[in-house]
Amino acid sequence: MSALVAVLRLGRPVTPRLLLAVLAGVGAAGCAIGLTATSAWLIARAAEQPPMFALMLAITGVRAFGIGRGLLRYAERLAAHDAAFRVLAELRAASYAHLARLAPAGLAELRSGDLLARLVGDVDGLADLWLRVLLPLASAGIAAAAAVLVVTGLLPVAGLVLAVTVLLTVVGAPLAAGAVARHAERRLAPARGELAETALETLHGAPELVALGAAPRALAAVAAVSDRLAVAERGSALGAGTGTLVAGLASGAALWVSILTGIAAVRDGSLAGVGLAVVALTPIAVHEVVAPLAPAARLLPALAVSAGRVRDLLTRPEPVAEPASPAPVPTGPLGLRARSLLVRYPGTETDALGPINLDVAAGAHVVVTGASGTGKSTLAAACLRFLDPAGGLLELVGPHAAADITTLRGDDVRRAVGLCEQDPHVFDGTLGDNLRLARPSATAEELDAALGTAGLRAFARGLPKGLDTAVGEHGARLSGGQRQRLALARALLADVRVLVLDEPTEHLDEVAARAFVVELAKAGAGRTVLVLTHRPELFSDVGWSRGPDLAARGADAAARGS
Repeated sequence: MSALVAVLRLGRPVTPRLLLAVLAGVGAAGCAIGLTATSAWLIARAAEQPPMFALMLAITGVRAFGIGRGLLRYAERLAAHDAAFRVLAELRAASYAHLARLAPAGLAELRSGDLLARLVGDVDGLADLWLRVLLPLASAGIAAAAAVLVVTGLLPVAGLVLAVTVLLTVVGAPLAAGAVARHAERRLAPARGELAETALETLHGAPELVALGAAPRALAAVAAVSDRLAVAERGSALGAGTGTLVAGLASGAALWVSILTGIAAVRDGSLAGVGLAVVALTPIAVHEVVAPLAPAARLLPALAVSAGRVRDLLTRPEPVAEPASPAPVPTGPLGLRARSLLVRYPGTETDALGPINLDVAAGAHVVVTGASGTGKSTLAAACLRFLDPAGGLLELVGPHAAADITTLRGDDVRRAVGLCEQDPHVFDGTLGDNLRLARPSATAEELDAALGTAGLRAFARGLPKGLDTAVGEHGARLSGGQRQRLALARALLADVRVLVLDEPTEHLDEVAARAFVVELAKAGAGRTVLVLTHRPELFSDVGWSRGPDLAARGADAAARGS
């Protein structure tokens, strides 16, 4: 419940809209109850054939309540949804902003499908906290309390019975539903997240699964997760049915007890005959107003789980601590310097890299080698301040000053240092869209120059639609070499002063790799380039300097569990 309270605090800025929604909701519910009660009185009184003038007030009331119910219900929905969507917008923005600060090191233990379920299903589902729980509870509760007072004034016993049955509907029905479905409701959100991550993983790996004959096993795993979700949903539906049953019994009891006590009151003269119709039919209208509260209250366990999953995301510690008073990045050409550098990932107790010493002079092209698992990608993450050093020193070195990377804002570092990853992500858009990620304002001439430097100009010009050609999801219509060159062109377009490339020739054959290295040497002219690779022989022909060899630490790192 503490997670729900934390979510509720997000609604403080829209309190006026929430109050407006409550007032409109009370008015709409009051009109619904008033319409039934007034209509009952009007029909009963008209049966006595009084003068028409005696019915005019009731006739006007019926019209007013009928029109008011529709108008106020519209106003309530408009204000409630406006407030809820404003809160969700803030929650989504906060979630994405925090994810941006966590990525990539802080998200390593989260599967993409579950992360998607949290950002979409759990965040969006929290709208029900206002729209289906709190606002209806406040509106219906106030309107029902007023109706109980009116009925009590007409017939105290009927008012007492109505109050008891309303409490049974609002409190007893959710408790009964919760007793039946509590465990199922708590499993719903995690089960949806598990199904999303399993299905997404299966879809992404479909070609390999089919090629290796593992598709039936993968589909069986998806079906097993789906079955677990179906069990939870059936338990939830059973709880909903139980709550509806209790609410229906309470409504029926209120009707019959009101009729029986009303008849007795008419016989002893304590209640007028037309009052019997009001006392008998008002409970029906009141229970119609409060009936949705039972399934709404049943949502609380599931909403609490969703709120907890979102809070877990928002409270994850960031792998990088931004400085309170950031220092400026040194001006001019930049180099890199590391002294006894140690780096580890969040939540681990062993170093993934280090200690290493590294000197990359401004404008130099340096190759750092090492086998898989020796920390090359970790070094790249540290250079872009995705991870902070666990020990030692990492600096950006300018011609007149050097700055400890931990004293710089992460965004400032990444404006100066660019990264070409081992598996660069290519978005499902056009070639031009993927290029403009680095600089949306880039002109056609600048895009062409970046493509030319990266060796993609001829390819781009040969496409039917040029830069407007779609590249497919994850760049499916591009070869591995073309994706690497696109990532290089993107980094060049960003005009960074230091370019870090992590295994840039990983998916290329020998001929394509050597051609890429030659193009990279030309593209890196005038800027600092650091290449992290286990194929240093490819760079020997272009005269690149050799940095430290991380392979020597491979056995030690493995022994420490890195």
